[in-house]
Amino acid sequence: MGHRITTQSRGKGGPTYRVPSHRYKAALRHVGGSDSTVRGVIVDIEHDPARHAPIALVRMENGSKVYILAAEGIGVGDSLAWGQDIPVKIGNTLPLAAIPTGTFICNIEARPNDGGKFVRSGGVQAVVVDKSEDRVGVQMPSGKTKWFSAKCRATVGIVAGGGRGEKPFVKAGNKFHKMRNTASNWPRVRGVAMNVIDHPFGGGGHQHPGRPKTVGRGTPPGRAVGHMAAKRTGLSKK
Repeated sequence: MGHRITTQSRGKGGPTYRVPSHRYKAALRHVGGSDSTVRGVIVDIEHDPARHAPIALVRMENGSKVYILAAEGIGVGDSLAWGQDIPVKIGNTLPLAAIPTGTFICNIEARPNDGGKFVRSGGVQAVVVDKSEDRVGVQMPSGKTKWFSAKCRATVGIVAGGGRGEKPFVKAGNKFHKMRNTASNWPRVRGVAMNVIDHPFGGGGHQHPGRPKTVGRGTPPGRAVGHMAAKRTGLSKK
């Protein structure tokens, strides 16, 4: 018998496709709440296996230590603050209502006090573009404008680690250590290289799909490979 294709095994779940969160250093969340002001000092910049961007270890006023997502330009010894009546400078976290239009921001909350959900990848940033009475419009890295509650907090600046993904792996070992910290199965075998019973594209006198690669949205998992519900394929005629 053939084996289950990747689409089927991924849908079933299991350790192979589970994120290895036990290797990650911390859940990076904003400190405090929207109604309080807290301060801290950066004591170290570290690497987190969960992301390309570096993370910062901060010693708070009460002596505790927390990890945060590092903004580009901050370093060891810098002071950071979370609150409303604080300066709008790189690394500080404020409600969107207190951030001027045109400011670069990152680590934006989806809802007030959820800790930060959007714009967290290395080197990305969003821009505050519009404000209303209780909402703030933010231009996301995709170029789309998304509206948030004015009470949602965001960090001023750009996420550190930009350009990290452009560095070549060079060796398969480097790629192995990167992929083992993601929710994926690597290396991945091409469907056309499999036997006919192992994949819809398998078999044949030479390696080619042997059938159209575009499949419908309701295709069962055993056939759900190729271009899923594609409106068009091929080169664009502009």
